[in-house]
Amino acid sequence: MAMVFVLAAGLWGLGHLLRVPVSGRLLMIGLLYVAVLMVQIALPVGHALRETTGGSAGEWLVLGGLAAIVWAYSRGLKSLKSRVRPENLPKDAPSSAGTELERNARHIILREIGGPGQKRLKDARVLVIGAGGLGAPALQYLAAAGVGTIGVIDHDVVENSNLQRQVIHTDDRIGMPKVFSAEIAMKAQNPFVNVRPYHRRLTGDIAAELFADYDLILDGTDDQATRYMVNETAVAARLPLVSAAISQWEGQISIFDPSRDAPCYQCVFPEPAAPGLAPTCAEGGVLGPLPGVLGAMMAVEAIKLLAGAGDPLLGRMMIYDALYADVRVIGVNRRKTCPICGSR
Repeated sequence: MAMVFVLAAGLWGLGHLLRVPVSGRLLMIGLLYVAVLMVQIALPVGHALRETTGGSAGEWLVLGGLAAIVWAYSRGLKSLKSRVRPENLPKDAPSSAGTELERNARHIILREIGGPGQKRLKDARVLVIGAGGLGAPALQYLAAAGVGTIGVIDHDVVENSNLQRQVIHTDDRIGMPKVFSAEIAMKAQNPFVNVRPYHRRLTGDIAAELFADYDLILDGTDDQATRYMVNETAVAARLPLVSAAISQWEGQISIFDPSRDAPCYQCVFPEPAAPGLAPTCAEGGVLGPLPGVLGAMMAVEAIKLLAGAGDPLLGRMMIYDALYADVRVIGVNRRKTCPICGSR
């Protein structure tokens, strides 16, 4: 039997050298298999040629059966794949379906996301507050992940000092409103995403109406008053809030959602920090890649929530210290006396 396998390998190698198509090489090996099977059947037991080629037809029949199963399986997979190609889609189906399927293939083969999870991402509406240090990577990864509708609100314009860390913006877009700069980058990466840019400051008089159009809120602001207002509005709308903050070498992230029995932002931070204790990036400086780390974490938690995957940071806060490469996760609880969610 070993001699037959050597002959088969030789035929395959010779076909490769002669640039014979794979189908032709398979045909040659198939003819060899038929010849060996005929030898086993036609020649009497004990014949030298029969013994050299295995000595029994039963073994070759089993091997042929296994090969037939593998061939049928591969043909079945090929048939399934052909059904999602654009040319085989119904005439009323969008021509982009095949491209999007290929783009999101790495998500779809993840057991925790799969096709249903990716469909939920496609149908989701996410609002990102701030297109700066934290918002920039979060927006990029949400767009790349195939989130269908992404809103971004920010009143700032791109400045030269932003480019050290806000990687969604570029030098030639200095002076452009950040939301439009972010939209250009997101659409360039994923033309299938629907981007809604809001070039204005988020205030209490528009927050409730704006939040009503979305399923999930990401807060990447560095203004304490805005954080408390965003938290209050999200709690009232029963929307999960993915919130992160950075300063110098450290960052923290959690998901605040009293509707899932997790605390709200004000449960954990009852009062704003005293002046000077929580400096902004402009006041205290910040490591360039740090917002990328925390912003990407925000996108990860958002995708987990939307796709129903894993264990999101509900009731937990992750603290990352880049200077000493230290990561801690602490528990955070609701406060019954919280003025925002204590009675909800």
